[in-house]
Amino acid sequence: MVQKKGQVTIPIELRRKLGIEEGGVVALIETEDGVLISPRQVLTMQALDRIGEALKERGISLEELIESGREIRGQIVEEEYGSEVESEP
Repeated sequence: MVQKKGQVTIPIELRRKLGIEEGGVVALIETEDGVLISPRQVLTMQALDRIGEALKERGISLEELIESGREIRGQIVEEEYGSEVESEP
């Protein structure tokens, strides 16, 4: 049953199985069949796995991704503030 403020009780058996503790954060994902409730950490790990797979498919290493991020940040700082950022070792 949905409470007045939109709260829903997740049965203790499911909370234990999924590792959802009091105060834990969950994600609500709308699907064609209804709503999927997932522990936020599980959703985050799945997203990171998908990102890792996409990078691997494109032949990009994590180090290359980090370096390109540094370059892009440097370009943005230079464009916004007119100064160069010191390179990180």
